Amino acid sequence: MSDLPATTTPAGQTAAAEGIDSGRSARAVIAGLRIAVALLWIQNVSWKIPPDFGRNDHTGLFQFTSYALEHPVFPPFSWLIQYVVLPNFTLFGYATLLVEFSLGAFLIVGLLTRFWAAIGIIQTLAITLSVLNAPNEWHWSYYLMLAVHAVLLATAAGRSAGLDGLLRPHWRTSSNRLAKWALRAS
Repeated sequence: MSDLPATTTPAGQTAAAEGIDSGRSARAVIAGLRIAVALLWIQNVSWKIPPDFGRNDHTGLFQFTSYALEHPVFPPFSWLIQYVVLPNFTLFGYATLLVEFSLGAFLIVGLLTRFWAAIGIIQTLAITLSVLNAPNEWHWSYYLMLAVHAVLLATAAGRSAGLDGLLRPHWRTSSNRLAKWALRAS
């Protein structure tokens, strides 16, 4: 419960004084942030090149994944990389490509945005645990990626200039289980 005094908005709704702005400019900034992050994910797919993802010449995704062993951040994660990911690296490479492209695609159109923001947090944590201690890495970029995905999750960013905003009324009236899940994920 807020200690701030209640005020009445022009629409007659009670709101806490000095609440979060939900006006047109705030929604535009959130939509712009969502699209910028989507473009970042899509751009970063470009150097994850199948079929070996850099394994043969120790570059690209393979190199960055190997940093989890060469410059460990969290030993249990390094163990996972060594004994699960690297032995199955081709499958991991395609999964990474699919997840990161999907992150970009779904965020850019604003569909199931809360779900994809949560996936973005998980993916960013995995990247962070791989490269945080690697030489010449700017650790703040990973903290900023975590923060921006938290903002997208908390603000339901797809409701601003995204498909979530268009489809929520249909999902709300549907009795379909998938529509109910989509309502929570948007």
